[in-house]
Amino acid sequence: MSSLASPALVGRAAELRALVDAMARPPAVVLVEGEAGIGKTRLVHAALSRLVSGDRSVLLGYCHQIREPFPYGPVLEALREIAGRLPPIDALDPVTGALRDYLPELARALPPSPRRLTDPRAERHRLFRAMRALLAAVGPALLVIEDLHWADDGTRDLLRFLADQPPRGLTVVATYRREDLDTPGLPLGHTYRHPPGTTSLVIPLRPLDVTGVSSLARALLNRTDLPPAFVARLHERTAGIPFVVEEVVRSLPDAEGPDALDRVGVPLLLREAMAERMAGLSAAAVSAVRAAAVLRLPVGEQLIATVGGDSTGLGEALRAGVLHEHPGGRYGFRHALAQQAVYDAIPGPDRRPAHERAMVALSAMEPPPLVQLAFHSRQAGDLEAWLRHGTAAADRAAALGDTALAVEVLEGMLADPDLPEPDRGPLALALSRLAATGLPHQRVVRLLRRLLRDDFLAREARGEARLNLGLVLCNQAGDSAAGRPEIMAAVAELRDRPTLAARGWASLALPGWGTESLATQEEWMARAEALVATADNPELAAAVLANRASFEMTVGSPDAFTVAATLPVADPSAAVRREAARGYCNLHDSATMLGHYDAAEKFGREGRRLAAEAGAQYPAYLVDVSTIRRHWLTGRWDGLRDRAATLAELATETPLIAVDVWLVLGLLALATGEWEEAAGHLRSAGMDAPDARFLPVAVAAAGGLVELHLARGALESAVTEAGQAVARLRRKGVWVWGADLIPSAVTAFARAGRVREGAELLAEFAGGIAGRTAPAAHAALDHARGALAADRRPAAAAGFFARSREAYAALPQPYAAARAGEGEARARLALGDRHAISALAELAERFGALGATHDAARCRRALRDIGAEFPLPRGRKGNAGALSQREREVARLVALGRTNREIAGVLFLSTRTVETHVATVLRKLGVRSRTEVAPPV
Repeated sequence: MSSLASPALVGRAAELRALVDAMARPPAVVLVEGEAGIGKTRLVHAALSRLVSGDRSVLLGYCHQIREPFPYGPVLEALREIAGRLPPIDALDPVTGALRDYLPELARALPPSPRRLTDPRAERHRLFRAMRALLAAVGPALLVIEDLHWADDGTRDLLRFLADQPPRGLTVVATYRREDLDTPGLPLGHTYRHPPGTTSLVIPLRPLDVTGVSSLARALLNRTDLPPAFVARLHERTAGIPFVVEEVVRSLPDAEGPDALDRVGVPLLLREAMAERMAGLSAAAVSAVRAAAVLRLPVGEQLIATVGGDSTGLGEALRAGVLHEHPGGRYGFRHALAQQAVYDAIPGPDRRPAHERAMVALSAMEPPPLVQLAFHSRQAGDLEAWLRHGTAAADRAAALGDTALAVEVLEGMLADPDLPEPDRGPLALALSRLAATGLPHQRVVRLLRRLLRDDFLAREARGEARLNLGLVLCNQAGDSAAGRPEIMAAVAELRDRPTLAARGWASLALPGWGTESLATQEEWMARAEALVATADNPELAAAVLANRASFEMTVGSPDAFTVAATLPVADPSAAVRREAARGYCNLHDSATMLGHYDAAEKFGREGRRLAAEAGAQYPAYLVDVSTIRRHWLTGRWDGLRDRAATLAELATETPLIAVDVWLVLGLLALATGEWEEAAGHLRSAGMDAPDARFLPVAVAAAGGLVELHLARGALESAVTEAGQAVARLRRKGVWVWGADLIPSAVTAFARAGRVREGAELLAEFAGGIAGRTAPAAHAALDHARGALAADRRPAAAAGFFARSREAYAALPQPYAAARAGEGEARARLALGDRHAISALAELAERFGALGATHDAARCRRALRDIGAEFPLPRGRKGNAGALSQREREVARLVALGRTNREIAGVLFLSTRTVETHVATVLRKLGVRSRTEVAPPV
């Protein structure tokens, strides 16, 4: 039945309408999701055929199962088709010149190439902008990317960039298999939130029901009806997957017999259907089809002829519909399932020589496709060539920044049971070293644990692999509870390799991790320095020095900046500079925590530069997340919530190192009265398991939880939380980390009548930060003193709060300064100072300008309590439908699902007033139910 034509699209009317409608309303992003054989490609092409193409560019790109390290390849492949649609060079954005080296076919039509940037991140961003500008220039355009589940990380990042900022005339359509995604449910690698004005749609394709199978089979067989028993059995045997239905029906020997399914000579699965179709081909055509199956990817005619040994059968295979023509003069299967079915049917003795011929042909290419060569070498049984090509492929991928591919290649080799034992150690170490500089880690951790469990590595190699495993767990995974025991075991195994052991001790010595005292970790740091001093290993010496600089800055040592200045930033060795990058990024984090914001910014800038030069992803990401906290502290709140949420999405594989991000999201929620959200985010910042998390952030998160309990009137919970956090801080002995905890803890103790306990804590805190370079902690000390004195000695409290406010303002920490200023104003009001009324009104405005709506409402409530008027800004003049500031605050809390009573508590209003505001919000927004209210932007 191979002569049957493909039918029109069946059973997808609603999906087709939705796709055509989205394509016609750019900018648009459409994701078509479904399992293999479900009909994603057919749906897209059916939609394309419905559109009036005319002035619309249709650009097709394909992701492949075997790929070489060529980031952005599918999009660049699609862009090669736009030569005839480009405007004159002088009409193009100059940034498009950055694509000359990537699109040599278009080089003459593009502006001159700009000077290459030294920062790889900046260069990549410019390349993304160039592709966006080129797509805008040829718009309106449809960019279709097939099989996104096989895309490289660079392509996903590029598509995410285009989806976040699509040109006005661009529609992006991507197809993918959900089950084959690296991260289930995230086809673009991270959560996608479409921007305003962009049509966004996910179209899931599911198997056909019995009715759909019937329609498809009737179309294929050109019948107006089919026996219900036949249709039911066909649906049962094919699971309703359209491609399998087609292949099964095409293989039926008798299309007219109602019992044809029972009489078919082979099982009604895809494998047998392809075998049936292959049986009708000539020997030459079979050779061409088998060659294509061995090669796996769509390739040119010459390569198929070389591997198949015959150049005459390709046309027949194409005419029979077994092979299909792909863009660029390449030929292959319509579907990966068909390729696998044919490949599995090739007798083993015939496969090996075919793979050998593929190796010879591919080796002649320039540059050689190393990933494909490794695959064919393995299938040919040439283990030596497999090891050579596989190792080279991983090295090339790592050099090009495609860490995911390098890890995939090494992981596949190590998982192969035929890998010779002597080669496992070097590959395992290469994998562990690679993981230590990149973000993706979960698969590597599983593999290293399995290798260590198998106990085949020599003790020294085992110790290095275990050390790298521990470092990845502590750093990338943020799981010190799992990582530190691995490092402790590694240093014992590395007793004959003192320099590597030194790195382990230096890692264990970082005070932010672990439950050991600072004194114990100081001993470990000294041990690391003594070990590394006996060896001539600049890279490990730099690693230990970076940890020493981090140690000194983290504890607020007066020598911290002096030690930091000795980091070898100009060393000729890239490996040494990589360690300096790590050190600078850690210094940025520690300086941010202590309140040295100008110095932190300089450390971060230098750390990013060095990390980009060294291709080290993790240190650069660390700067990104701690920058979010620095912006929170220094009052740069505009867009901060969105920036933090975006970074949190990037941490799908590394959620535990994003604790700064969760801390900031929690504190932002606290400042706006979003209690449940604040609690959830703060617990994610380390309070779910504080002894196993990064303690400085966990302490700050505990301070936030104390504030949350106080705001909700849960005094007992606040005191309990404060006591537990103070105990952890006391055990570690690094009091400079208490800047965000001690004022809240003392406030809780004072309100609970435990004044002596608060005073003792203050004395301990003052002694702990004495002589330390920690300006945030010193400002917090006066803030806490004011909190302790507020109820009993308002004059002294006003003085303490004033000094704290000035110290915070000098850092600057505007939110903390406003909180201290509020304490000062309340103390002055208690003394009868009427000038404090204007100060409190000004603070309400300052809180409102920051976005701290709950704090602003608290100040306005205090003003109302003393009879002072404080009118809120109204909606924009001339726009009666605009929400006022108060209505926007109410709308935000309604959108979060809060009840009127809960909103009243957050905004210090009566329930009746809230009811009035909610009614006004519904009327102005034109909605009937509070469930329809969206958060105001």
